[in-house]
Amino acid sequence: MNTAFGTALKEWRTQRRMSQLDLGLSANVSARHISFLETGRSRPSRSMVLQLCEELEVPRVSRNHLLTAAGLAPAYANRNLSEDDMAPVRQAVDWMLERQDPFPAIAMDRHWTIVKLNRASTMLLAGMGVGIGDSMLMAVAANEQIKAALENYDEVLHHLICRVRTESAHLGGDPVLENALEKLRAARSNEVPETEGIMPAFIPARYRAGGAVFSFFSTFSQFGTAEDIALSELKIELMFPADEQTRSLLESL
Repeated sequence: MNTAFGTALKEWRTQRRMSQLDLGLSANVSARHISFLETGRSRPSRSMVLQLCEELEVPRVSRNHLLTAAGLAPAYANRNLSEDDMAPVRQAVDWMLERQDPFPAIAMDRHWTIVKLNRASTMLLAGMGVGIGDSMLMAVAANEQIKAALENYDEVLHHLICRVRTESAHLGGDPVLENALEKLRAARSNEVPETEGIMPAFIPARYRAGGAVFSFFSTFSQFGTAEDIALSELKIELMFPADEQTRSLLESL
């Protein structure tokens, strides 16, 4: 009796706060069958593993783990962006980064490690000692230059902690993100005061650089139809000016 798959399935079901009945109904199988899978009394087919993973929103790297735990071959590759068949992706990423100039744009992996930068973000981060290969999470948590440059550091830190906590939970508790969360929480100097009334449309990050203040809000883009592990986890942060002063300063550079 192989319970490796059943144990992993139960962990993900618990993580997603679904009962056996809930999962069975969403996957169109009986709760009894889910129970048999978790106790090892039944062995899942490949299609069943993938169906359950889809219902539980399991990330692709963990879907591979569930497949191998069930004695089945992995379904997803983890390609490097430099590989030949990733050329269209590289072109798409480069296109997005270049078109974002003169505003900053950053491509990062699941752990917020910088993969690519456009010209504007290179200029912005270079003065803070941050570049390709560095973790943005660790930079925000421990880089004194970033702490000094961010006028509303605690406010930005609070929102970053909330985002990373959500991302780690979605990934089933990623060890790297959990470690970064500890560092981010330790960097807090005080609690962000509660805002009375209706919250603003966005919380900008305000950087001091070269005697000026640059104010940005961000949007994150990901490849929604990606079936490769690395590609599905790649995110692109596009930063936009939050005021006319920032827009004018960047457009004049």
